[in-house]
Amino acid sequence: MSDGITSFEVRAELESLLERDLRGPWDGPDEELPPGVPPAERYLLGRLVPRTRPSAPPPEQTHLDDDPALVDLEVTGAGDDTDAEVETSQSTRTGSMAASALGLSFRVPAEVERLVVEASWGRYAPAKSETHVTEQGRPRSVWKRSPAGGRVEVALVEGDSKPIVVDPNHEGVVLRVTVRTRGSCKVVDLALVNDQGVPDANVDSSRLYQTFLMVTALDGASAIFIGHNDPEIGARPSTSDDERLHLALLYRAKREYAHGRQCAVDADVRDGEIRAWRLATTCFPVADVPLTVPADTATMPGLVLDMARLGSAELARDDLVRALKPLATGYRGWLQTQRARLEEPEIAAYAPAGVHALDRADALADRLDRAVELLRGDSLAREAFRFANQAMALQRVRSEVTRERMAHPDESLAALLSRFDVPVKRSWRPFQLAFVLLCLPGLTDPAHPDAHRGIDDGEAQLLFFPTGGGKTEAYLGLTAYTFAIRRLQGVVGVGDDARDGTEGVAVLMRYTLRLLTAQQFQRAAALVCACEWLRRERLAAGDGRWGSTPFRVGLWVGSKVTPNSFEEAKRQVEDSRGQDDALGGPLQLAVCPWCGQRLSAGGDLRTDDKRRRVLLFCSDPEGRCEFTPRNSPGEGLPVVTVDEEIYRLTPALVIGTVDKFAQLPWKAATSTLFGLLDERCPRHGWKTPDFETFCKGNHQRTPRLPAAQPQPTMRLRPPDLIIQDELHLISDALGSMVGLYETVIDRLCSRTDDDRIIRPVLVASTATVRRARDQVEQVFARGLSVFPPQTLDAGETFFSTVKPPSPTTPSRRYRGICATGERIKAVEIRVAAAIMEHAQYLLDRHGAAADPYMTLVDYFTSTRELAGMRRLVEDDVADRLASLQVRTRRRRPTVSELTSRMPSSKIASTLADLERTFDAVLDSSDHLDQLRRDRKAGTDRTLAPRAQPLDVLLATSMLQVGVDVQRLGLMVVTGQPKNTAEYIQATSRVGRDAARPGLVLTIFQWSRPRDLAHYESFAYDHSTFGMRVEGLTTTPFSDRAIDRGLSAVLTAAIRHSATSALPNTAASTVPLSGPAADLVLDLLARRAERVTHDNDRVHRVRQWTQHRLDRWAHRRAHLQTGLLGYQQAVDVTGLLRKPDDGAWELWSAPMSLREVEPEVLLQLDKRDPGVDDEPPWSYDRAPRGGSR
Repeated sequence: MSDGITSFEVRAELESLLERDLRGPWDGPDEELPPGVPPAERYLLGRLVPRTRPSAPPPEQTHLDDDPALVDLEVTGAGDDTDAEVETSQSTRTGSMAASALGLSFRVPAEVERLVVEASWGRYAPAKSETHVTEQGRPRSVWKRSPAGGRVEVALVEGDSKPIVVDPNHEGVVLRVTVRTRGSCKVVDLALVNDQGVPDANVDSSRLYQTFLMVTALDGASAIFIGHNDPEIGARPSTSDDERLHLALLYRAKREYAHGRQCAVDADVRDGEIRAWRLATTCFPVADVPLTVPADTATMPGLVLDMARLGSAELARDDLVRALKPLATGYRGWLQTQRARLEEPEIAAYAPAGVHALDRADALADRLDRAVELLRGDSLAREAFRFANQAMALQRVRSEVTRERMAHPDESLAALLSRFDVPVKRSWRPFQLAFVLLCLPGLTDPAHPDAHRGIDDGEAQLLFFPTGGGKTEAYLGLTAYTFAIRRLQGVVGVGDDARDGTEGVAVLMRYTLRLLTAQQFQRAAALVCACEWLRRERLAAGDGRWGSTPFRVGLWVGSKVTPNSFEEAKRQVEDSRGQDDALGGPLQLAVCPWCGQRLSAGGDLRTDDKRRRVLLFCSDPEGRCEFTPRNSPGEGLPVVTVDEEIYRLTPALVIGTVDKFAQLPWKAATSTLFGLLDERCPRHGWKTPDFETFCKGNHQRTPRLPAAQPQPTMRLRPPDLIIQDELHLISDALGSMVGLYETVIDRLCSRTDDDRIIRPVLVASTATVRRARDQVEQVFARGLSVFPPQTLDAGETFFSTVKPPSPTTPSRRYRGICATGERIKAVEIRVAAAIMEHAQYLLDRHGAAADPYMTLVDYFTSTRELAGMRRLVEDDVADRLASLQVRTRRRRPTVSELTSRMPSSKIASTLADLERTFDAVLDSSDHLDQLRRDRKAGTDRTLAPRAQPLDVLLATSMLQVGVDVQRLGLMVVTGQPKNTAEYIQATSRVGRDAARPGLVLTIFQWSRPRDLAHYESFAYDHSTFGMRVEGLTTTPFSDRAIDRGLSAVLTAAIRHSATSALPNTAASTVPLSGPAADLVLDLLARRAERVTHDNDRVHRVRQWTQHRLDRWAHRRAHLQTGLLGYQQAVDVTGLLRKPDDGAWELWSAPMSLREVEPEVLLQLDKRDPGVDDEPPWSYDRAPRGGSR
């Protein structure tokens, strides 16, 4: 039962319980441990063992590491996630396990001569219990704690000091101090060392627990501890790198005052001071990452953010301009106040970086002004903007209705619409509206000075905002505007350059992970439903400009997720009959995006053989949904999930994965995505050579359909907008292949007008990126405009602000765990069991407020490590929870995972499971106990069927983007991920709702030096996330990328150069020399020049391309029989080879862009006589306990 407590307070209580459980003492400074439980098994953190160790552990004490259940638990599992880091420190190999010392390193001014050090720890010794007795009434033997420690003054004398005894009763526990003078500072290394000898029995009595060090000035208050970038000693970054200098400016107030040794350090700094006055070690460090929230509109009086109001025809032209102008005027005023700060002493040292940043921001303010003026002067742009706002208002309201109906299916649709159709639910955030405005000129008028759509002045627009801030809404708004402006403008260009914008793909939205694609499909489908509803409304009112072709959205992701052909889709639909809960194949929506009605493959999918359509209808029992069979006959919901249908119907929005574009050289039908077509069948849609088997010539009349005859058509306008979400994932090998293929994709999405090449508008988004300009240059061959731009302070951009942690604006809180000497799996078991036990206790006490912490999201950097943990959760953790009968009772955990090895059909159902909350009554300890008692007594009660909420979600990198489950509040990260961007993105999946603040526990592996370094610098690392994001690397014209992709890109460029080159056998006739071939050579060479700026590389790209053209011509000329085709067919010799057709050779072409980095399993049989060059050395394991 809820007691009025908030989740913010529950989180704090959970942290306290975990610290008491993992570090101790649980029952106070003089606690007794339960009989039979030694402190080494009770506490994980803050332990120091004696420096001198026995040769073997005494028989009476069993350590967790020696438990047979924890030996050899490594589980090798297949998967395409990155393998776990194998870097380990020397201590692992030499048998040196647990730490015998901890400490810290810091700086003080050279004139400081003495410091005060306070050390404390707990000592456990065998004793007779005061509370536990045997059956005979005698006191039982237990381990009892006694506090120890003391306070000493330390002289800062150059060199190593003699050991200093802190507690006279424990002369074997000493402080060691080393002082080195460096310029105007003293660098001090301070360590607490357990120098005790090891007793023959009761080893735990010589171990220190709950160790702690605190350092202050002699007076206990002076701020003397110097940060690494202290302005008073002239600590400034010495770099000529503009980006690094700007980052130093942004994070100038973040300082590292001390670095831990086998521990982390807390530094206390008073408001208004630069230096710290107190340093303290901690083995359970904490760091708060405050919320970055949208700007307060109070600084923009008169600004209208209500989408419905902005979309209203009642808002006249000048009123619309007045409603939007405050964005630009407010921003410009804020920038003036920032420019005035350049004279401040702390900022003046970084003046060049500050001036440059403010100049870029001023240019964006000017662009905002011009974008608003565009709406004043261009009536079509104004009408399209109104349409986009109307569609977004509908989308926001309907999305809220859908989410509510998923949780409460019995809610009335009419009641929910009334509740959510209010301004607060359908309003822009200022940064979203500003970003939409900034992109309007490019989408409206390629000749506009801010369009940046040319070959030479092309510029990508990067939306840079923290995860969960609302980036998706911004580019959905751009999508709606693009739909509208194309239909309103109709045909653009004249003569051979004429292109029809009333149909065709308007927007390509690309992702890298299928999970992200599947989840965004639901949100995009709501927008497209809104656009289609508005189109029908306008058409019914007599406005024919919106056309008769529905707005549709297509999901283009690959055969493992969606079917390629109608026959395959029809078979899947038939197989799904009677399986109402089946999700996958043609059904990619769990609920209707318009009304929230649950959908099923068995009941809501229908096939139309004559039109080769797979239709999805809403089964709304009230019949009020716009997309029921009665209200939307022959069409249903405007979603397309079969590849063949996407090519034939060219949905206005196509959502796909980047690696799907590997199909370009293989499939002629992909040309329709770019408007390259010249014939249409009224029955089947756009025609390409791939569809000759079912759409060749005329079609006879049927009882339901009129006769149909293919008609010649004008070419369609290619996509005007490309949205690349999660830009930071386009990196490394995948990024290089994407960049190479982008050469031909960019050209196919471009059109010519008056001899001027007009490229599509490119919008990208991310929350974590470094060296974005270099990355965009290498992948997309464009410049970059970042919005909102950072200026003088991290997170403060006018459009966003950083909120100090408070109960109303809680931070995401991180805690570090590093159990030195313990096997990682033992730590995982202890931490998982402790979390689940204490979360259950809090649910029993506080009810729904504890729900965010009842589902443990356990994040791993590799599938192999995850597989091992799954077994541990299902066995060891479950058994441990079952044995904890004193404080709580929790059922055996329900476990699921979100990894690359999951079938796509399971992704949506897992996400739905995550939305399921714990019930304060049905999931309480009391209720579970009662059920057990009833079962034992044979009086089981019949309960209503209920799907259990998830206790544990095991996840890998698939989780880090696109998962938006508001209720999640707890995550454990096992091992520091290899890059900071992954860490930020993954941990941002929890605490997305301010009412349910996030808690992240990172388990560091002490045997990995990189993990240990992050742990020892925990607070500073987390306060400077943005500085620590690694730069990304892509090399699209490297030798390896050329070897893997150039033949495919060349073939795609030639095949999609004209409709005549599309048929498979056109490979026998397309010109391979002359002007047409020169265009392809120039295309690749120019791209290489823009990306590499290396003339030698450009020359080599030309040579490699020409060599392939020559080999193509040679094969064609020397073909003995049949024809040469792009791929093998009956009586056709294939030019291209699939990757699995043998060894990789000149004409091998990938079927997926990820095939450039395959997983290789290597097995070497030494008995094979062919292995005759075996080296004389090997990697045999070193003897246990030391090196050979």
